[in-house]
Amino acid sequence: MTGTTAGTALLGVAAIASSGVLLAALPASAASHDPQTHTIQQGTVPDGQTVNEISLRLDDGGVLHAQERITFGGGGPAEFTRTFELREPYDTDHDRLYEVTDLTAQSGDGRPVEITVDEGAATMDARLDVAGAEVVIVDYRVEGTVSEVGNRLELEWTAVGGYSDFVEETTVVVDAPAPPQALSCAAGEPFSSIYCTSSDMGGPQALVARFLQTDLDVGQSLDIVVSYPRGSAPSTLILDRTWSLTSAFAITPATAGVFGLLLVVLVGGLVLLIWVRGRDERALRSEARKADHAPVEPGVGGNLRFHPPDNVHPGQIGTLIDEQADVVDITATVVDLAVRGYLRIEELPHARHASVDWLLTRTGQRGEDALLPYERLLLGALFQRGDRVRLSELGEGFADRLAEVREELYRDMVRLKWFARRPNRERNQWTTVGIALTLLGGVVTVLLAVFTHAAFTGLALVLAGAAVTVGAQYVPAKTKLGSAVFAHVAGFRAYLLRARVNDIPSDRRVHLFSRYLPYAIIFDNVEHWARILAAAGAEESHGRGLFWYHGPQDWDLDDFADSIKAFTLTLSGVISNTRQFRALG
Repeated sequence: MTGTTAGTALLGVAAIASSGVLLAALPASAASHDPQTHTIQQGTVPDGQTVNEISLRLDDGGVLHAQERITFGGGGPAEFTRTFELREPYDTDHDRLYEVTDLTAQSGDGRPVEITVDEGAATMDARLDVAGAEVVIVDYRVEGTVSEVGNRLELEWTAVGGYSDFVEETTVVVDAPAPPQALSCAAGEPFSSIYCTSSDMGGPQALVARFLQTDLDVGQSLDIVVSYPRGSAPSTLILDRTWSLTSAFAITPATAGVFGLLLVVLVGGLVLLIWVRGRDERALRSEARKADHAPVEPGVGGNLRFHPPDNVHPGQIGTLIDEQADVVDITATVVDLAVRGYLRIEELPHARHASVDWLLTRTGQRGEDALLPYERLLLGALFQRGDRVRLSELGEGFADRLAEVREELYRDMVRLKWFARRPNRERNQWTTVGIALTLLGGVVTVLLAVFTHAAFTGLALVLAGAAVTVGAQYVPAKTKLGSAVFAHVAGFRAYLLRARVNDIPSDRRVHLFSRYLPYAIIFDNVEHWARILAAAGAEESHGRGLFWYHGPQDWDLDDFADSIKAFTLTLSGVISNTRQFRALG
């Protein structure tokens, strides 16, 4: 049998048979309503042939009581096997189960017959030790054969699940608390749709359903379906959920509700993140113009002196903008230390088109104690082996100290109250949470898919974990003060992009434009300001050089723009090759 759908379809054919249309086409013996109709005369089973008479009785509790009387002409074989169907497909998500119990067997004279049962996933084989007996009677009970279909009750059962011998004739008589209304049958190989030899209900005064099948080969089956009035017996349908990809990820009100709830939480978190991150945009609109001017103020003697917005240093700006202490922040800080007089950069002589090297010299200028902690650490990392070092000789010791510089830069962000927590740690923590949630969601999804039909819910965890992992890069939100400083920095950047040389008196241009240069490195505008600085230096010093950058004998300030660009690229390469900067976090 293939479940209720097949049984219902067969009943449509059976209804025609019961009305006489099908019976008119059957042989006279098959169309007879006599319950004793046989193709082999009773009591005269020829030697070597087998006849089976099956009596099925459905009680008012929905339990099917079965008895099979198997007659072997000339004596049975040493062993005879009867197969019971215990599981069959019902719909896309379920199998239908039949429970066979109280299985016994005896010979025609009442002696017990030994039964060996081998139960598989969908069938049960009962091996009978018939030992030459001519008649064997098998009794058993079946639950799960009755189901409600529309306004009627249907009894479905594989009356013959498969015999180990050829059976010349099988008759089935089905009795129930109410007369049958329709019937159907199919015989042959499993899942066959070929109608059995004959079936009838005994005419208008039908009390039982009868089926006849001739010549059942080894392993072939006989499936029957009988329809009764609804209420004749209770439904005993037993269903077992089956696994499939579709059923495992079934969308039900429960799974959709849980999925929707998680999405609401996810969207809520996204809205909160957008609102917090939007603080930068709001600050830009209200604060940026306050710093969109030359970063100078009157100094001693009326001379202009450099005064960046909020006294922010180049390395701090880079970390504030992208929330990472990265290569460009360290590079700009080295140049800034040179501009402020703590070290001198000297370009060494080299042949044309040959690689360039630079000598860094610590000036020993007073006031190193006033440096910010990360600046002191960087200066110490550069000159840990003496006061003079070639850029090409910065080795593992320098690389090892850079991790401390980065950590101190992150601490600076919290110390200045620009971030509530260190952005690198907060980002890493949320990334870890996101990855863990994604992995957990994957495991939960697999477990739910294997053991339940709610795996769809697990996908919400996977989605949430992926969202947290991606969103972790945007989680480190600036404080209100940090957003204000960020806006001032944006105004400063806007000024540097459009500043005019004439904004600054000629005698202060080299000093002030030198101070601008490290910030131009952060803002990716170094070449523009290097050329402006070179022009100002040539005018002020007649081309001899800058106070913080010296070139070889044949070098002049016209070469400065190319020189400082080469220096920053080379220094960035040295820093990038260190372990701490290969993967920024």
